[in-house]
Amino acid sequence: MAGTPPMSDLEFGGMSIKEVEMDGKYKPPQPHWYELYAQPCVAELLGSALFIFIGCASVIENVDGTGRLQPALAHGLALGLIIAILGNISGGHFNPAVSLAAWLIGGLNIMLLIPYWLSQLCGGLIGAGLAKVMTANDRYINATGAAFTSITDDGQIPSALVGEIVMTMFLVLAVCMGAINEKTSSPLAPFCIGFTVTADILAGGAISGACMNPARAFGPALVANYWDYHWVYWVGPMVASLLAGALIR
Repeated sequence: MAGTPPMSDLEFGGMSIKEVEMDGKYKPPQPHWYELYAQPCVAELLGSALFIFIGCASVIENVDGTGRLQPALAHGLALGLIIAILGNISGGHFNPAVSLAAWLIGGLNIMLLIPYWLSQLCGGLIGAGLAKVMTANDRYINATGAAFTSITDDGQIPSALVGEIVMTMFLVLAVCMGAINEKTSSPLAPFCIGFTVTADILAGGAISGACMNPARAFGPALVANYWDYHWVYWVGPMVASLLAGALIR
């Protein structure tokens, strides 16, 4: 009919049909709550369990003559591979100190911080338990279940604490700058992070054990019931996380 606008341009509730169609066409689907909250925690639980299982097993089954090389390579390679596999789901933290720094720089929702910590600690417990089940009992006892035993007296606390802070800062910076910060992120970030862990263990393993991860300390300590100077492996990494977050900010 003359004077009638095209059908696609008819007004419909203050908006043209064309606009309604375009709005419906380009509106992105909202992710399910499971994808936003549950799935990342499951990935952190699984990744932490696998990483700490490999790490503990490498310490317990460390053959004579390799020194720190075997645990250093096992920890670094395992972490790099697990981040590459699961990183797109959860960010690939697998470490409470990393999650704290990620939140501080805006890379993690505050609603996920505590669930991530719980998932990582539970994963550490599962990984340490699996390592105990898999390895020979005499080797497990000799290695104290891969718990951190480097500190034997109070005089070692200052150097061990400083070592944990510096080494964890190195690791956290590698994660935040290599994987989270958009200006400096790299597709090689998973393996850069793994290499950082390897370098830290080779450099500082004899000083503090080069833990850098409260979940890695907690799981074996609970399974083996070894708590001597355990607090060092919480205070050092968490202080390092705060310092790294402030530095990046």
